[in-house]
Order: sequence, then C-alpha cells, then structure tokens
Amino acid sequence: MKQLENKIMLITYPDSLGGSLRSLEAVVNRYLKDAVGGIHILPFYPSSGDRGFAVVEYGRVDPAWGTWEDIDRLADRYALAADFMLNHISSQSKEFRDYMAKGDDSEYKDMFIRWDEFWPDGEPSQQELDALYRRRPGGGPFHIYIRDDGKEVKLWNTFFEQQVDINPFSKAAQDYYDRNLGEISRHVPLIRFDAFAYASKKPGTSCFFVEPEIWDVLDIAMKPLRKTGTQMLAEIHENYRIQQKMAERGYWVYDFALPMLLLHATITGRSDRLIHWMNICPRNQFTTLDTHDGVGVIDAAGLLEEEEIETVAEKVESRTALAQKYIQNGSMIRKGGKKAVRYQLAGTFYSIMDCNDETYLLARAVQYFAPGIPQVYYVGMLAGENDIEFVKNGGEGRGLNRHNYTIPEIEQAVMRPVVQRLLKLSKFRNSHPAFSGDFWVDGNQNDGILHIVRTCSAERAELIADFSVNRFKILFSEAGKMQEFIL
Repeated sequence: MKQLENKIMLITYPDSLGGSLRSLEAVVNRYLKDAVGGIHILPFYPSSGDRGFAVVEYGRVDPAWGTWEDIDRLADRYALAADFMLNHISSQSKEFRDYMAKGDDSEYKDMFIRWDEFWPDGEPSQQELDALYRRRPGGGPFHIYIRDDGKEVKLWNTFFEQQVDINPFSKAAQDYYDRNLGEISRHVPLIRFDAFAYASKKPGTSCFFVEPEIWDVLDIAMKPLRKTGTQMLAEIHENYRIQQKMAERGYWVYDFALPMLLLHATITGRSDRLIHWMNICPRNQFTTLDTHDGVGVIDAAGLLEEEEIETVAEKVESRTALAQKYIQNGSMIRKGGKKAVRYQLAGTFYSIMDCNDETYLLARAVQYFAPGIPQVYYVGMLAGENDIEFVKNGGEGRGLNRHNYTIPEIEQAVMRPVVQRLLKLSKFRNSHPAFSGDFWVDGNQNDGILHIVRTCSAERAELIADFSVNRFKILFSEAGKMQEFIL
C-alpha cells in the first residue's frame, strides 16, 4: 500500500472515468501519468442513494464498479483515500433493517437517535429548533419511519431519507465503527470522515461541531485507525476557525476557503484577502478548488466581508446563468434562527472561471503553490464545463459538476491545450523538490500581486501572480540557476 505523499491527489467517483475502477486505473496510468500521486475515490461501496453516500455495507466494493482487488491494485501505485460516513448509515443497511424488523428487541436500536427521546420535553422548543444547523428547508431534521410491526418512529435525519443518523456514543455504533473502519484501513492510508461535524448532538445547541462532545466523538472514531496507523481527514464546511482547531490538534484539514478567495481576487483584482489567508491557513491541509458538491461559500465567512461574498456569488451566477435557470433550489444553510444563506455554488470550476484558460490556470497555480497537498476533482483536471443537459433533464444542481466521462470523451479532453498545460503544471508540482520545504508570501508587493516562494535546501520555486490582469509567472531552480517555467 502506497503511503500519503505531497503530490496532487485526484478526486473521482469510481465510475466517472470510463465507468469502473479498472477503467479509472487505465485512464490515470495512461493520461494522468506523473500528474497525480494519489486518488480519493468517492464512495465505492454498495449504496442506496446520494451517489454513494448512503452506504449499505462497507465490507464490499459495489460489484458495478469492481472489487477489493481493483482497489488494492490502485493502492499499490497511488496513495488512496476512501470515505466513511461517521454521521449516518443507509436505511437499507442490515443494521437499520434489523431495527425496523425487531423494534426495541434489536441489538441495533440504540444506534439510532429517536427524536422524542433526544429532547427533554419530547419535542424541541422553537428556540431550540431555530438553533439547529439545518441543511434542509422546512421542519426539523427528522424522518418518520414505519417499522415492520406498523409502529411509527421519528428518527434524527440530517440529510436525505436514505441516510439515518447514528448515535456515536452507543455500543452498537462503536462496534460498527470498529468493524468497518478496521476493514477500510486495510486498503487505504487515508480515510475521510464525511459529515463529521453533524455527529455531535446536544439539546440546546446547533448540533454541529458541539464542543467538547465533538472531541469525544473523534476519539471514538479514531480508535480503530490508531491501531493501523491510518490517517484521517475530516470533512467540515464552516468557518475557517474550525479547520484551525482541528489542525492545531494535528489532524489533516481541508482548505475550503481558497476557491472563494481566488474568485474574489480574480474578479476584483485585489490580492489582500488571499495573502491574509495564506499567512494564517493551516499547513497540514488539503487544498481544493472543486469538489463533487461545488464551491463552498460559507467557508469564506470571516475572510471575506458579506458584501464581498455576495459580489462573488452574483458574478458566478451570471457566468453560469444558462445552468442556473434549470436549478430549482440552490444550496442553502440555516443556523441560529437566521434566514437561510448561501452554502455552496454549483458548477464546474472551469465554468465558474468563465471558461477562461488563463484565469483557470492562474487559480490552479496558486493552489499548487499554497501550503498543503492539492486535490483536483476529475472534472477540474479535464477542465470540464457545466453539464447543462443533466440539469436540463431534471437532475439536481450538483450534477452540473458530476459528468461521467466515456473513454472517447477523455481522449478528446486531454488533447485540449488548457488540459495539456494543466497536466504539465501538475507534473512540475509533483516533481520539483522546492515544494517539500518551506513556504512564505512576500508581503511587500503592491495590491493585486501575490508572490509565493517555496524553498527546500538550495531548491526554489516562485509564483508571481498579477490579479489586475489575471496572469502569472513561475520561476524555478535547476542545476543551481533560476529560470522561467513555460506553460
């Protein structure tokens, strides 16, 4: 099993590049050779919904995508990351079906959170309901399920009906964690805890990253990983200070703020917000510009003013206007009893950048020079545009950025100049020794300029980005001399 290293990690669904894990392997080996050092394969287990994120069983690879042998073969060559849903389980899982069949006699009954038992008075007050961190419009985060005996049970349900929330403090849940995390860690060096912050619930709170309970949840989930030395990456979309708290405890975190800050810089011509973040962001992080869910908006709160966030969001929506008219409900979040606010922006990052090759490559260059390990979503690696046909035919908004590529489409995409240049830039990021060392930002530049320097011993790489014209230059050392990297 190849261990994690400071090289670009591709993010992809198991079936997005050719339809299977075998085709994924062939595509990466042939077309992305030396451009990626790791692969985060989004849920490849049997699932009942949410494109893999309602896992029925972790012990198997979905036969539609392949086998554990396919995963292990990839793991021999690339550092792999896999998902584990700490907060929820599929309503089609054996654990939940057992509870539906046996009711209170089920060994798994305490694994699920009964809504009326959670609240001291059986139901939340309006104040308690308003305090909740809610992803769904309407009432509370619960769903009424019908047991086999006909009895209705109201259970905590943060996301979709197919995803039933778990009580991490129950013995049944902890056994479930131990068993499944132990199995996954045999195959990959890095496991992502998806929807991690929702696993901490306490009456009278937001039920999102509730301290100190969240640290107790983390200790429970980390026990099986510590046995195998497996590393963990927590997926949390919220204020950057949460990422800093996680990083201070030595965990890998995401830099979900970077895409909004880069958008702000390329739209306004200012670099001050971006420079500020570069100076304070965690160093033990994975950087992203695009994910399967889109561009996080809420992650930039506190780094951009509200009006700056709105300016960026409006510009993005104007650039993606053709797609927006087919999206019925945008991604919103409600917290603290306040009105719903933007949560994520839908679209491919290339489309969000107005399909401008130079601006897109500028953003990637900044990402590659930033502290941490860069992650590049498969659509972004191919500079893909919004999948208008998908949403036009009734698909949800996130599907704009989830196109499944056929082999002929991939062959065509990699020949485009912007993709060829991105692959060249990616290979440079993976191979130059300067990226294994120190990072600093030159603070003595005029506004609009971002000057990043990476050094390791005598090796050096510099990025000089000018956001007033959205152009950049890269200098690097070779054989003791500095020269320009030509894309």
